[in-house]
Amino acid sequence: MVRKLEDLVAYQLAMEIGDEIWIVVNKWPFFEKDTLGKQITRSADSIALNIAEGYGRFHFKENKNFCYYARGSHFETQSALKKAKSRHLIDESTFEVISQKLERFHKILNGYIKSIGASENNNLFPDHSSL
Repeated sequence: MVRKLEDLVAYQLAMEIGDEIWIVVNKWPFFEKDTLGKQITRSADSIALNIAEGYGRFHFKENKNFCYYARGSHFETQSALKKAKSRHLIDESTFEVISQKLERFHKILNGYIKSIGASENNNLFPDHSSL
């Protein structure tokens, strides 16, 4: 059973995605960083931050709501990544690596959302060992 946020695979992957986006955007010229760069960095960081905030809430419904926000930030990040590719700010290889992580994250997050509050024995911490 997962007892700490850091043990949650969805959170770990969201943290990785945010850090990878940061590294990519940090290399962009000023205008690109100031426009799309800020937006994609905020949305990517928001994924993990929303999971963390939901995990810290007492009620399962609140946790789920914050996971839905994380899912929205995931889609925003995915769209911004496509814009970065179309504007030639990232290469095909970088795009594919981050896109695959985002796809994997989406599946894991949906599994986590389904598991929240699903068991009578969950108490505050549902069993997320497979997530």
